[in-house]
Amino acid sequence: MSTAARRRATDEPSWLRRLLLAVGLGFLFIFLLLPLLAVFAEAFAAGGRAYLEALKDHDARSAIALTLLVALLVLPLNICFGVTAAWAIAKFDFRGKSLLITLIDLPFAVSPVVVGLVFLLIFGAQGLFGPWLAANDIKVVFALPAIVLVTMFITLPFVARELIPLMQAQGREEEEAAVSLGATGWQMFRRVTLPNIRWGLLYGVILANARAMGEFGAVSVVSGHIRGETNTLPLHVEILYNEYNAVGAFASASVLALLALVTLAAKTVVEWRLRREVRMLWTTSALENC
Repeated sequence: MSTAARRRATDEPSWLRRLLLAVGLGFLFIFLLLPLLAVFAEAFAAGGRAYLEALKDHDARSAIALTLLVALLVLPLNICFGVTAAWAIAKFDFRGKSLLITLIDLPFAVSPVVVGLVFLLIFGAQGLFGPWLAANDIKVVFALPAIVLVTMFITLPFVARELIPLMQAQGREEEEAAVSLGATGWQMFRRVTLPNIRWGLLYGVILANARAMGEFGAVSVVSGHIRGETNTLPLHVEILYNEYNAVGAFASASVLALLALVTLAAKTVVEWRLRREVRMLWTTSALENC
């Protein structure tokens, strides 16, 4: 079959293309844009002064600060684990590789509420380590450490899952060449591996950060809902909404929405750069194989 015949066979009528486009745009407007507009409309329903007062509230400021602090603590741990796991899986052959890949995907398969309950059973007062922690005056559950631990577990796969296919596509030739030229392990990583994965790493960090700031289920179980201390921004929104404080709830929700929009913009830019690098990588590999 000729190219022209194949093109005619797969061409859609113009009315069908317009219909599909209208359905897609309508879906985006109803389920994404409209709720986002509703959040900001409700947040400013009582005026800009009430909006600012809601955000200046001590509990709101504490929730915002705690949300940012948890993300700040979790992301370096995610980066260390993700890069290490991806490097081991993509660059080396060893027993248990399939098991490690399965364990990395475990947080995707477990409900966040179940994760919170598991950590409660391990570190709670009646949990596995509860008596020892109490005897040594170490507070984990209903405090910052538990929130960081469950958030770390939930966000664990994002960096590794972005880097594994990228590193596998890049192969091992450049690292092997660096070692043969006398580079140490750290020099090889800093000058060869890291520059090649920087956009994939940043993409995984953006996804992990978005999940960390928006996590609700696991944090709700282990936080204790202590106002001004262990309430993250999503928990603060829920409490205000249950108290019929619509302006405060939607004002705090608008902060989460703004963070999501910033994350989406950064994700779009990094995704474009990542696709560009992967395309160049595959093109180079294809030319080398010719």
